Amino acid sequence: MTDLPEYTAADTRRRVFAIVGASSGNLVEWFDFYIYSFLALYFSAAFFPGGNPTVQLLNTAGVFAAGFLMRPIGGWLFGRIADKHGRRNAMMISVLMMCGGSLVITFLPTYASIGAWAPFLLLLARLFQGLSVGGEYGTSATYMSEVALRGRRGFFASFQYVTLIGGQLAALLVLVILQMFLSTEELKAWGWRIPFFVGACAALISLYLRRSLDETTTAEQRDRKEAGTIRGLMQHKGAFFTVVGFTAGGSLIFYTFTTYMQKYLVNTAGMHAKTASNVMTGALFVYMLLQPVFGALSDRIGRRTSMLWFGGLAVIGTVPLLHALSGVTSPVMAFVLVVVALAIVSFYTSISGLIKAEMFPPEVRALGVGLSYAVANAVFGGSAEYVALWLKSAGNESAFFWYVTVMCAISFAVSFFMMEPSKEGYLRNEP
Repeated sequence: MTDLPEYTAADTRRRVFAIVGASSGNLVEWFDFYIYSFLALYFSAAFFPGGNPTVQLLNTAGVFAAGFLMRPIGGWLFGRIADKHGRRNAMMISVLMMCGGSLVITFLPTYASIGAWAPFLLLLARLFQGLSVGGEYGTSATYMSEVALRGRRGFFASFQYVTLIGGQLAALLVLVILQMFLSTEELKAWGWRIPFFVGACAALISLYLRRSLDETTTAEQRDRKEAGTIRGLMQHKGAFFTVVGFTAGGSLIFYTFTTYMQKYLVNTAGMHAKTASNVMTGALFVYMLLQPVFGALSDRIGRRTSMLWFGGLAVIGTVPLLHALSGVTSPVMAFVLVVVALAIVSFYTSISGLIKAEMFPPEVRALGVGLSYAVANAVFGGSAEYVALWLKSAGNESAFFWYVTVMCAISFAVSFFMMEPSKEGYLRNEP
């Protein structure tokens, strides 16, 4: 490690502040995006009337998945903006778009008021938010990887998922607080709107912090002919398809044990909704704390080794863990099982953004990270809840367990054949 630079105290403070500023917007973005999933149990009937709760959740999950389909467009659009006009500008635009989508949902009339327009407008708002999140991931992952201290990039870049999970955790905490003070009837009638309004307001704080961030690209890099273009990205198509390959399994298992798990504990294990929320709040808090630990571990053992541990353990553990959770009766045991699953996922999520950034040069880095992630995430991550609920409604829920296992096996195979990015990647010699 003799080629590591000497950072002054002032430079270290500046880079840490940049990590905080970039990650604050990440937290707000993901809070706004995930509050939809966690509140679906309460507002699904308001937009999709009907007597079957599983069908209502299936329709709501379909809108959630539709938001993911916008992510490749967002990854391309914001990746181009970030590579051509700077990371800071792209991050400011994305957080403003998320704010707008949340405000629309906050004040959206229900099916009883405007009929079929209600689910249609809900879908439009989610598509708008999906575009925003599709751009947020690539630009924030790229920015945080570029400002992180060399030699400790795994540790510092892991804070992207600290705030991503923090957004989910904040969404769950708000839900738990609402459940304490409002009845189920009040939550279904109007209480579900409160978190969307809170998220929209929080975006203003993030916007203020992001305005003061330093730009990490140079004018020369942004002015290059291939900057932010698909043609320039396809010069690195090996890296692009490698990222798509290991992100498919990583995204699928991540959404299985985070956003879908609350519904799984309620619909399959028969747990009360409030109990399931409490279990997932505790599990996500532990999961958030694990990210810097596993990120620092990757600085020692390498990104590829971390990915191999993720793929191997996920293949071995997914089916037994989901089978055990399907019949769990104790909230404590449910908590333990979910934490074990999330510890396995942490080998991937702690370095998710960094390992992608290390595989692309600066002129197409945001585009490469954002688009490759968004494609895999839209197809496999966004559809996780829908596929799980569809298989459950078809009476073959265990097939979903094997589906997750197969995709994680693909992630393992892709990781096995890829190079070690922390030693050979494009970020290796950048300050």
